[in-house]
Amino acid sequence: MSTPLPSAPRVAVAPDPVGHGGRLLALDEEGVPTGSAERVADLAAAIAAREASGGPRWVWAATEDLYPRLLDRLPVRPARCHDLKLVETLLLGRDGRHGQPRSLGAAWARLNDLPVPEDAREGAADDQPVLFAADRHHLPQDADPLTAVVAVHAEQQRRLQEGEHPGRMRLLCAAESAGSLAAAEMGRGGLPWSAAVHDELLTGLLGPRPSGGARPKLLGELATQVQEALGSPVNPDSPAQVLPAFARVGVQLPSTRSHVLREVEHPAAALLLRYKELSRIHAAHGWAWRESWVRGGRFRAEYVVGGVVSGRWATRGGGALQIPRLLRSAVVADPGHRLVVADAGQLEPRVLAAMSADTGLAAAAAEGDLYAGIARTAFGGDRSRAKIGLLAAMYGQTSGEAGQLLAILRRRFPDAMGLVESAARIGEGGGVVRSRLGRTSPTPASGWLDTEDADLGSGSGSGSGSDDGSSPDRRAARSWGRFTRNFIIQASASDWALAMLAATRRRLAAIGPEPQLVFFQHDEIIVHTPTGLAGPVEAAVAAAGEEARRLVFGDTPVRFPLETNVVECYADAK
Repeated sequence: MSTPLPSAPRVAVAPDPVGHGGRLLALDEEGVPTGSAERVADLAAAIAAREASGGPRWVWAATEDLYPRLLDRLPVRPARCHDLKLVETLLLGRDGRHGQPRSLGAAWARLNDLPVPEDAREGAADDQPVLFAADRHHLPQDADPLTAVVAVHAEQQRRLQEGEHPGRMRLLCAAESAGSLAAAEMGRGGLPWSAAVHDELLTGLLGPRPSGGARPKLLGELATQVQEALGSPVNPDSPAQVLPAFARVGVQLPSTRSHVLREVEHPAAALLLRYKELSRIHAAHGWAWRESWVRGGRFRAEYVVGGVVSGRWATRGGGALQIPRLLRSAVVADPGHRLVVADAGQLEPRVLAAMSADTGLAAAAAEGDLYAGIARTAFGGDRSRAKIGLLAAMYGQTSGEAGQLLAILRRRFPDAMGLVESAARIGEGGGVVRSRLGRTSPTPASGWLDTEDADLGSGSGSGSGSDDGSSPDRRAARSWGRFTRNFIIQASASDWALAMLAATRRRLAAIGPEPQLVFFQHDEIIVHTPTGLAGPVEAAVAAAGEEARRLVFGDTPVRFPLETNVVECYADAK
């Protein structure tokens, strides 16, 4: 069992729509008020004062709406919160209502049998600031925001007790809410970014910065070379022109995707691949990108907590989760500072070992290299075959060599393979699966298949053979089975990563205000810290990883080692 979440006093928060004030109301663990509402003239000062004396769990409508308004005026950052919007999302998903409105107003409407308002459009980086942030909550005009916060929170506390593992679900809600605090802080603080290094990299890759909307010099040259190799004028950005041009030289292509072009021996294919790579950098992380997203020497991303159904984060533009390796040299620590870069290697296979309690896979995971351990156990020391086989098991691949490797894994690691194949069968039947802490997969869209024709109850699960000749219904079922097969692992990896992020944030606060989380990506974090504190930060990150393992997976022998590197430049960490 996972470690239970410690209780903490709670305080509901309702900010004034304008100004710095608001109202606070103390709650017990179940959400029942324990006193009268208190009006404060300065919400940030009131929060800081209470944090200095231990700190409650702050209950508010949505961290992304309120916390950025407070950050610049908060000398002490909140340790914990309960984000009603994020928790509502998790509870709706658990109840099979993915995609329903999740604002405070929507939750209030459901609680009072009122028409449910649609959620506000998610803002982009260039949107104008919202003058009245409470409008985003879509409460009726006669509804008191503090009353709504208290009532919705109490109802959520009640609903949290309804599931099979309420303790785990409460932990997930706490970790998701803590992630919202970290996301706002990282967006405000930003990732150190050197414009000078970025310029040097772009100029070396693309040539001097062009004026207007022209292509950079190197892209223009590559476009010309592609045309010459194909023997006809063609816009390399247009598949509608590229595919017929290749056909005219005897090369039939299904698409211009990179993995397709890599298999083509014609010289135009290599040129087009290079063009696509550099064009992507120019569009996604070029000079125009920097002008939009880098301010004051910091790349300020807008993270979206739980932006992917598996619990992984997304961003509103900026591409923070996809910084190309070619440009990581631009991420440079400030003078007198270092970057502590930590990532969890082989996270998803280790999650599979911990969730399934497969003793053989757990033993392999105890070694420094999990794939090497599996190779020695099942594949005569062939690490590449071990990796291919295990990834095939988690992602539902059966073609080629993968099918033979899966048969070996089923014999050697029956509990691990049984877990993913059971998840696949549930998905094939249109059912849902849940992560370790309770994040729930969505159900397929209505009418996705005709179960009377599909015979979904038989077989060994998604990916257990070829789809050749199968009916469209059967192929749709297998596809959804592959989704649920991977969801249960990827979402549980997100559980661990969120718990690790929250624990790291808390432990950094104990060191002092200087070390700051500046980046989070699935299984990797970056902390920007004074050089003299790099050692304590490394220790804090390692301890956070171990804490997350205990919280999420309980008494498991499987370890989740974090590889840390202390560097001046992000590129040096890989």
